[in-house]
Amino acid sequence: MARRPVGTHTPTSGGLAKTALPYLDTVGAAVAQVYVSNSRGWALPAGDPGQDVLFRDGCAARDVPVFIHASLLVNLGSPTAATVERSAETLAHALRRGREIGARGVVFHAGSSVDAGHADAAMRQVREALLPLLDAATAAGGPMLLVEPSAGGGRSLASRLEQLGPYLDAVDRHPGLGVCFDTCHAWAAGHDLAAQGGMTEALDTLVATVGAGRLRLVHANDSKDLCGSTRDRHENIGKGSIGEPAFAELMAHPATAGVPIVVETPSEKHLGHAADIATLNRLHP
Repeated sequence: MARRPVGTHTPTSGGLAKTALPYLDTVGAAVAQVYVSNSRGWALPAGDPGQDVLFRDGCAARDVPVFIHASLLVNLGSPTAATVERSAETLAHALRRGREIGARGVVFHAGSSVDAGHADAAMRQVREALLPLLDAATAAGGPMLLVEPSAGGGRSLASRLEQLGPYLDAVDRHPGLGVCFDTCHAWAAGHDLAAQGGMTEALDTLVATVGAGRLRLVHANDSKDLCGSTRDRHENIGKGSIGEPAFAELMAHPATAGVPIVVETPSEKHLGHAADIATLNRLHP
């Protein structure tokens, strides 16, 4: 079966190449995900060209695909115009930085309408903001934008996997928009991944909703909370309420064949990430 490379969200403080590359080697990561701006801020740093080159070349030499996670503040569905504007600017910045460091994709959260009466307007905002970004990124040869369903709550625009259908329809199912599937988010949104066949059912639903080939990244995270909690609290693989058998289904499902997998789990002195990468590699069929 096609290889499913497993890696981790990678620290970059102190220098993209200087910090991230040794970390990848230490934990045995075959995929890298990084922030290129503050995860909870709007500042958009230019980056260090020297570090960019070293990181891009270092990942290429290791055959490690790279992904960017956009700021967690991004919300294209917000009723606050300034938030929508800053969100679009943040995604444009992440796409530019992605080209500079050789990233395949930029992950962003689907967002929320916040107010009950703003849902229709929120989806129009998604369309107006995303279509120009998708057209420009496609013309430039990438990276892809990857929408990640949320954990639910707060009037999410897409948390249940079925809700990705209207989200994609809002941008005419643009070929430049891919999907990032987060196991903890799906569990929190009410998909019972721990039931026998539950992960398989969720991935079947995902493919039926978005189409074959649109899944481009998986965030493999166990959960500290119960199914349907709408709480996004990650746990190490097999240590949480989802459990190891579900991740065995994940690693065997045809939809994940060839798809990079990133862990965003707790890690003290890198040990958690190294253990989770090893576990997922062990579960690979």
